[in-house]
Amino acid sequence: MMKIAVASEGKMVTEHFGHCEGFAIFEAENNQIKGKEFTPNPGHRPGFLPVFLHDKGVNVIISGGMGSGAVDIFNEKGIEVVTGASGDAETAVNNYLQGKLKSTGSVCHEHQHADECGE
Repeated sequence: MMKIAVASEGKMVTEHFGHCEGFAIFEAENNQIKGKEFTPNPGHRPGFLPVFLHDKGVNVIISGGMGSGAVDIFNEKGIEVVTGASGDAETAVNNYLQGKLKSTGSVCHEHQHADECGE
């Protein structure tokens, strides 16, 4: 069973990982979604969320953008990072499972300006 977390605002992929409403966590097996739960964001603190999601058993994180520090921690934990995603969270997960969603490497450099995330 694989766990894929999507940084989300409602049902949509959020632009900035750390400031999202929460995480839609999908369980997938044989490239099919088997279950879904929503976990509210416990708060943005440097280095905390990658460990929080690792402890929840997440294998992949999908987001619009993400700071380089978080990317580094996810990589250290063996969690695949997919940035540059947008639109419906469940659609993004299905596209990932079908090999159609690839990371753009979008990294956020200005945490105080969540709307300035770019490639």
